[in-house]
Amino acid sequence: MNTEATGSEKVERGMGKEVLNEQQPHWEKVFSNTCSKFGDEPSYPARKAADLFEKEGKKRILELGGGQGRDTCYFASRGFSVYSLDYTESGPEAIKVKAEKAGLGEYITALRHDVRNPLPFENEAFDACYSHMLYCMALTTSELEFLCSEVKRVLKKGGLNIYTARNTGDAHYRTGVHRGEDMYEITGGFIVHFFSREKVKHLAEGYESFEIEGFEEGELPKKLYMVTMRK
Repeated sequence: MNTEATGSEKVERGMGKEVLNEQQPHWEKVFSNTCSKFGDEPSYPARKAADLFEKEGKKRILELGGGQGRDTCYFASRGFSVYSLDYTESGPEAIKVKAEKAGLGEYITALRHDVRNPLPFENEAFDACYSHMLYCMALTTSELEFLCSEVKRVLKKGGLNIYTARNTGDAHYRTGVHRGEDMYEITGGFIVHFFSREKVKHLAEGYESFEIEGFEEGELPKKLYMVTMRK
């Protein structure tokens, strides 16, 4: 009998868990020091997701890891009703300010929430869910499994779950300090969970279908997957 604990089990038992939890105040500090850490222009996946949402008549959108709202405000400007969650305090506050200045306040609800906990919504409350690089933060595989099941719960039948994550082809993969599983603490103190195609397929279990698109973003450049899962 093999008694060796897996990487996921080790993290869950506390080996490195404190380090993972320290990411929240780290992001809080980052967001507090700048009003637009990632700029104000919408990301490529947000533009592509908005086109798909519009084509399929999706109106009520849940955004996870909204950050400071560059994609949130874009979705609202396209006429979608957006509920944006982030686990920092400064992120939702920044989104509220930007939304009011842009005249988009009626379209956006920004809340603080840790996605490791159950989503604060009823079953089948949303047409679609979107998250840009939330999945590849300091979340263990078991936490990601839980998140995917929660998103599926709050989606209507036929609803879409679109997320992006840095993948194992990225130049930062296996650099810096190993924090368990495929997580590495890279420059700047950020912990990144790098996704393989196998991990994407695993997390799509229970969904009707899924698609993967590779793309690049920002400096280095970062290599990411854009994953579209349908309930």
